[in-house]
Amino acid sequence: MDKRSESEPMNNRTTVERKSDRELVVTRTVNGPARIVFEAWTKPELFKQWWAPKSMGMFLRSCEMDVRTGGTYRLVFGHDASNPDEFFGRYIEVIPHSRIVWTNDEGGDVGPVTTVTFEEKDGKTLLVLHELYPSKEALDAAGTGAADAMGEQFEQLDELLVTLGANLRGS
Repeated sequence: MDKRSESEPMNNRTTVERKSDRELVVTRTVNGPARIVFEAWTKPELFKQWWAPKSMGMFLRSCEMDVRTGGTYRLVFGHDASNPDEFFGRYIEVIPHSRIVWTNDEGGDVGPVTTVTFEEKDGKTLLVLHELYPSKEALDAAGTGAADAMGEQFEQLDELLVTLGANLRGS
């Protein structure tokens, strides 16, 4: 019997699973308390440091986030200003240090609804990111490319958490 899964939930590995015709779930345990991890997801100056996968050569040109129930966000990515990719939507539910639910409205049609939860255990936080698409066809069209890139994003988040932890201990 393998007990490792209980004591080391993910071993800091990112998993991407298609749970149904419309659902994609990404999980990762990160090294930091839920309070700090939540801040990294909700403070633009922190979010900008880890969200864009560096290997893609993209960066977050603009990051506007009003992280509260009913608030909105707009993220602008791009290699250059002439060809930006914009992502935007609204926050449906925000529970500090625990849960964020948002819409993805940039596609024109109804986009997926994303939920991320933060569950702290022994100073680490289990992140579960759940995307619910309006149809099987929408998820098929989206594929898992963005979710697959989350492994790199979460590694960048881990690096940021190390920096934030060092800064917190030093203050």
